[in-house]
Amino acid sequence: MMTNPNTETYWETFLATLPADSPYRNAPHEAEGWGDSPEMAEELGALIAAETKIATCSAVWEWEAEGQSWPNPGFLTIVLDGRDQPLCIVETTEVIVKPYNQVDAQFAYDEGEGDRSLAYWREAHRRFFTRSLAKIGCAFSEEMPLVCERFRVIYPV
Repeated sequence: MMTNPNTETYWETFLATLPADSPYRNAPHEAEGWGDSPEMAEELGALIAAETKIATCSAVWEWEAEGQSWPNPGFLTIVLDGRDQPLCIVETTEVIVKPYNQVDAQFAYDEGEGDRSLAYWREAHRRFFTRSLAKIGCAFSEEMPLVCERFRVIYPV
């Protein structure tokens, strides 16, 4: 549910660009900043808006702890910066669940962070998941299941 008036206005502006019969009008959606801090939301949001970052992952355990199901293809996300202001809208195009230790170099590259290498991805995500999983009483594991998601920017284009 969106409560930020800027996000509501952004969503309405997006809808106004669509034909009346666009499937996006009724697509499930949410607004969120990515990462676990305003600084990370700024960094990741900028990479997403620039279309450098076209993939992301999250721990299955976090979805389960929140009692939520992860997104499916067609899900829309209003990407927010570190001040909760909208940057763009992305559409989920692919979702695959796989263990952390089976994430490949192409997915790491598509995440668009750091030098885009698998080694960078592994170290950065090990640190991130160590922090985030501790909040739900879980510990990082090389075998932990991840929701690996690809997406594309649909607004602005």
